[in-house]
Amino acid sequence: MIPLLHDFTNATVLVFGGGPVGARKARRFAREANVVVVVSPTFGERSFGSAELIRAEPGPDDVASWIERTAPALVVAATDDEAVNDAIAAAAADRGTLLNRADRSSGRDPGSVVVPATVRDDPVVVAVATGGTAPAVSKHLRRELEESISGAGEMATLCGALRSELKAREVDPDHRRRIVTDVVNDPAVWTALRSGASNNRQVIEDVLDEQLPDGGERQ
Repeated sequence: MIPLLHDFTNATVLVFGGGPVGARKARRFAREANVVVVVSPTFGERSFGSAELIRAEPGPDDVASWIERTAPALVVAATDDEAVNDAIAAAAADRGTLLNRADRSSGRDPGSVVVPATVRDDPVVVAVATGGTAPAVSKHLRRELEESISGAGEMATLCGALRSELKAREVDPDHRRRIVTDVVNDPAVWTALRSGASNNRQVIEDVLDEQLPDGGERQ
């Protein structure tokens, strides 16, 4: 498997299954997708986030019409009926829709996806996956990474703004890369961003004063 990031902005995710797994998937995608629809005859006493809950019990012959009707970017098969999940997988494949089959941890069909454990410090996202074979390992590594990436979002935002500033000043591309790399590798900058001792604009001004004292390009 090759890890890929998918933008679900303005997209729909369709979840079949209202049990614990369906609820967890709904909460996860409700933070990313424009619309999350959960179809199930019953819903456990769990949070489904902002997902839309539809009480229905589609059989194997019905799932294709649900996928056609909602036009999702991703379908989640999380029912306890293997025949229904098989039908969901077949219908998703026919339509060319991404599938996350929650009842299988291996032997996945082409076009299926594994939802990884993620750590987020916007705009930085770190994903950990074991191919669906060991979710507990993914969860453990996610906890380990949560502290490690503290401040990464601020650093990424800083570097993006710094690159734009250097480009606007027509600084040579190689020199731009060296300056940004030096900032990323500077422990003092990480400490300042994590502690709130400096903001991005202040760091950028300090870097520009040091690297471009004349306000122009330096090779």
